[in-house]
Amino acid sequence: MSQGVPASGCDFASASALLYSGGWRPGGGGTAPVLEVATGERIGEIALADEADVERAGAVAAEAQRAWAGASFRERSAVMARAGQALEGMRADIVAMMIRETGCIRAKAEQEITKAQDELRAAAELADQPYGQLLPHDDPAVLSMARRVPVGVVGVIAPWNAPLMLAIRSVAPALVLGNGVLLKPDVKTALSGGVALARVFEAAGLPDGLLHVLPGGPATGEAVVRSPHTSVISFTGSSATGRRVGELAGGLLKRVVLELGGNNALIVLDDADLDAAVNNAAWGSLLHQGQICMATGRHLVHERIADEYVARLTEHARSLVMGDPKRPEVRVGPLIDARQAGRVHAIVTAAVEAGAVVGAGGTQEGPFYSPTVLDRVDPGSPAFTEEIFGPVIPVTRFGSDEEAAELANRTSYGLSAAVHTRDMARGLALADRLRTGMVHVNGQTINDAAHVPMGGMGASGNGGRYGGHWNLDEFTYWQWVTARSTPHAYPV
Repeated sequence: MSQGVPASGCDFASASALLYSGGWRPGGGGTAPVLEVATGERIGEIALADEADVERAGAVAAEAQRAWAGASFRERSAVMARAGQALEGMRADIVAMMIRETGCIRAKAEQEITKAQDELRAAAELADQPYGQLLPHDDPAVLSMARRVPVGVVGVIAPWNAPLMLAIRSVAPALVLGNGVLLKPDVKTALSGGVALARVFEAAGLPDGLLHVLPGGPATGEAVVRSPHTSVISFTGSSATGRRVGELAGGLLKRVVLELGGNNALIVLDDADLDAAVNNAAWGSLLHQGQICMATGRHLVHERIADEYVARLTEHARSLVMGDPKRPEVRVGPLIDARQAGRVHAIVTAAVEAGAVVGAGGTQEGPFYSPTVLDRVDPGSPAFTEEIFGPVIPVTRFGSDEEAAELANRTSYGLSAAVHTRDMARGLALADRLRTGMVHVNGQTINDAAHVPMGGMGASGNGGRYGGHWNLDEFTYWQWVTARSTPHAYPV
């Protein structure tokens, strides 16, 4: 096995129009251009995987996984450690590609690299966690134990909005626990979310055949789910697609881990520190143009302070520079495409027609949508009920803590929430009433770490959790084993 050498850069060019699947090879699904979101410029080309590519990759991964599962935990952990070193060596190239491919600003791209390194560190530590329990048995001469074993091959379907981190969050723990992986990155971000991972693990000395990067559309994703070689499917993306993945995987009796959309509420009580609340609110709604599942989609603000809250956010939104994210002064880049910007504008327009007041923004130019503040949003309008996935701050007013809790829970989603108050006991009491996978008192809704349980409820997911030792529940099976020195004699 190659020990791997930390790379000094990420070579995207030589992987152009090739799949990483037991080496670099052409894809059966043809090729697709990679376009810079802000300018439309062609910046590369990717190979597309078809069903035959997926079938071949699954068979290769299943074969390679058997030897990998028997490797020392130190060996698997060392690969993750070297992958973290390789990722640092490739940081500049991946950041530059991510800015062009996703439209994010540099700070967001840098943060994503750092988060991905955290995931690799956590995965390296996962390898030496206890993986079993001794169980009582009627016969004291019998050794009875439950132990965790690899599931085999994991199918990972990753989105475009945080392509590196949201892929590596599943890929790294799945690999370190002894599994093979079929990764299907989104075609929009197959370089920073696919080729980059291939280069990282290639440099880290991961044995051939364990990781396969298979870009493609819905048909490729369905092939990964349907493959007879995948035992677990890890999907991150929209709730609508997640339902389809869950339906397919459930019908095949496969475990499925779903991390889906969110319509996350930030509740600002009347005793909140307004400066801190506004700062958290702007970050929560505008980071990466709001294209994050944990983004703050609803601002529930006490009626006593709502006017001042809206005025401050309006001033802030108007001050932000929008444009090509390669320019250092830009704070708001493009959405992933003009179609998504058009969808955001339709939601804003519907909110205004229902009585909302535009404080700032509300305009579209191609894939760009200006940072928008909407006041007096009606709870029945799409700006309240739907996941916007755009740079919009919708404000709905309330008069009591009870009303705030009711409004926050008036959604099918249940991913993240935040509460701002100077009274921590009051904040925790309100948090107890929120049906959501994560709650942050005096924080904001976009909050994640590699060592914590991350996941949602309802339309935000099926209760699966990524992070820390919780990954053991997703990427291993329990096996009961008994052993005795001599066979038991049964009466016949």
